[in-house]
Amino acid sequence: MYATRTINKNTRIIDYAGEKISVRESEKRERRYMKRGRVWCFTLTQRTVVDAAVGGNIARFINHACRPNCYIEIKDGVIWIRAARRIRAGEEITYHYNTGGDAQMVCRCRPGCQSFL
Repeated sequence: MYATRTINKNTRIIDYAGEKISVRESEKRERRYMKRGRVWCFTLTQRTVVDAAVGGNIARFINHACRPNCYIEIKDGVIWIRAARRIRAGEEITYHYNTGGDAQMVCRCRPGCQSFL
């Protein structure tokens, strides 16, 4: 996803929308999604996950980066993607997924990156 205009630092860009499900249900869905090479489940709390594959918006298409220009804010049960710095029009919007690498998906945020998602 790319910025269509300049976005100032700390601006709320978009909420990460989707169906709120249990962690147990998320684990089932993630196994199915991984077969297709995509996972759109985002941990909201220790018990709740947002599945953007069901009722989600374009926020699910924001890519991971180990050096992102956005950060996550969770406020009142809503996951917000916010600008960590000024983002220029045309620049890709990214945030760090903060995963432990359990999915063993190779990070492709930049050439030579050694991280796993």
